[in-house]
Amino acid sequence: MSENEKPLTLFTSPLTAEQAEKLRSILLADGYKFEPKPYTLYYAVKDKLNVAVYEKGPKVVLQGKGTGDFVTFRLEPEVLGEAKLGYEDVVNPEMFAPHFGIDESGKGDFFGPLVIAGCYTDRGITRKLMDAGIQDSKKIGSDKRIRELADIIKRTQGAVHNVVVLLPETYNRLYKKIGNLNRLLAWGHARVIENLLEIRPDCPRALSDQFANPALIKRSLMEKGRAIQLDQRTKAESDVAVAAASILAREAFIDGLRNLGRKVQVELPRGASALVKQVGRDLVAKHGPEVLGQFGKTHFKTASELAPELFPPPPPKAE
Repeated sequence: MSENEKPLTLFTSPLTAEQAEKLRSILLADGYKFEPKPYTLYYAVKDKLNVAVYEKGPKVVLQGKGTGDFVTFRLEPEVLGEAKLGYEDVVNPEMFAPHFGIDESGKGDFFGPLVIAGCYTDRGITRKLMDAGIQDSKKIGSDKRIRELADIIKRTQGAVHNVVVLLPETYNRLYKKIGNLNRLLAWGHARVIENLLEIRPDCPRALSDQFANPALIKRSLMEKGRAIQLDQRTKAESDVAVAAASILAREAFIDGLRNLGRKVQVELPRGASALVKQVGRDLVAKHGPEVLGQFGKTHFKTASELAPELFPPPPPKAE
């Protein structure tokens, strides 16, 4: 540490439930004094270091003298399993460079919309979102927490974002025209990128999860977007911009599904489970088979099982 560099006195990181328990055992072994504190799973103090693990997330907040040493020598190697502090931009410099992150929600859900969202980040925005606990939406089990994190993203200065919501009737029309889910996703990704470029035309790169050949997106972009570098990789949600996009997309899907359910006074379930089929049967019995095209994705096998006369199953593929 240089003479002018201040020692770290505050550190925040999301935890899994297992990591929270592992940290608790370390604090107990190290002789930390545990005290009750609202909204925490536990709160512990030793010397001048305070460790609070909050219920929301959960997440850990370390504060006080010795924060840097505890993170470097205990939290990272023994709990998080990876070195982050001070090394993020060395290990993963691309995450801190200006770029768009793109992700979708609702792709595997029979009921509800398909949502594609995007978010712009740079070094400063990435740091702010990391400190706020932004992570892949699939790691967040609470709709309430999704909405809280989405609100943080929307209020973060410079985090330009865009959300495209394809409600079932629009989705089914586009799917019938395009004829392939990957091409439809590429079209949606391209629209979000184009919309973000209207606000940040200087952004050099867009990153999304691996779902198809990036050339599909490139072909779907209008002329102004074709200069942007398109990258895809597996587990792209570890990138903060993609994680932010996943949260924004999930929030819009949750709201879209809820609003559709209100139209028929039914809570529409997620996924494609037996419960989904039962709710679908009830809707067909009450409103006729056409209702599936208003509330569900009719190329799913679920639609042909519930109303084969209107949504016949696709012909078997030739060997």
